[in-house]
Amino acid sequence: MISHPNDLIGEALRNAERLLLVTHIRPDGDAIGSLLGLGLALMEAGKSVQMVLDDHLPLQFRHLSGSEKIQRAIQGDFELAIALDCSDRSRLGRFGQDAIEWTINIDHHITNDGYAKINLIEPQAVATAEIIATNLESWGLQISEAVANALLMGILTDTIGFRTYNMRSDVLRLAANLMDAGANLPELYARTIYQKSFEAVKMWGSGLSKIQRIDGVVWTILTNQDRQQAGYAGKDDADMINLLTAIDDAKISVVFVEQPNGKVKVSWRAVPGIDVSQVASQFGGGGHPAAAGAELAGELQNLSETIIEKTYLHLLKTQRNSENS
Repeated sequence: MISHPNDLIGEALRNAERLLLVTHIRPDGDAIGSLLGLGLALMEAGKSVQMVLDDHLPLQFRHLSGSEKIQRAIQGDFELAIALDCSDRSRLGRFGQDAIEWTINIDHHITNDGYAKINLIEPQAVATAEIIATNLESWGLQISEAVANALLMGILTDTIGFRTYNMRSDVLRLAANLMDAGANLPELYARTIYQKSFEAVKMWGSGLSKIQRIDGVVWTILTNQDRQQAGYAGKDDADMINLLTAIDDAKISVVFVEQPNGKVKVSWRAVPGIDVSQVASQFGGGGHPAAAGAELAGELQNLSETIIEKTYLHLLKTQRNSENS
């Protein structure tokens, strides 16, 4: 009889004393929420835990209890390595390149390639934090106030405040349980969804001034110069993609963000029935049907033209298939 990954994970966590937890570079709320949620629960159970990130911790998550424990480098040995919210090893940064034998891989990305010994991949989950919150107690771990705040933050950010199309009623019940455990929903919403820095909003102005559209495809470009002029310290789009999804006739929204290293980060969002992960995979990326991303080397203008063409063709193909079905 083959054991379910949930059971194997519970056994592995109980038997290990020194654990390494890692999440993906350019971390979002689900990455940090999953890292802290599982990491703090293990610490509170008396385990020796290293929570490691090969990137800077974004400012909007530094208010979370335990965030100061997140390290930039591995210190000392460990018995068990866990990758969280990461669809492939390359997104783990330098830790994905190191000769680390990944024991556990917990994720909700449909494009996850199952690179660990034990892979708990649930594409129907709205966030990796949902998977962890659902299973923590069956793994013999408790949900303290700090753990609850971290996990609810992960769910909240990946659903953009419970409004993505993959939301389910049981996720709201899970969120209520996390609130009962001490999570502060209004504060989490304000700090991670609603509040934006002056510099971020100033950069939005640059992006909105360059917005373009072809039928149902809407996109914009953010350059290094836009970032510098706004004084924005991050390398992301400052949630610009979520602004574009608010356009009423946008079927697919795309944001191109020039990176300091010369690469271009691309983010896609789509309405139900359109799978933008198929487009992202053509450029070495991945994600979910409704939300995907990629990072490419190349000249910004040429890349954006090529990607928009492929994206528009994908929209037309999807619409034709829908009409013929």
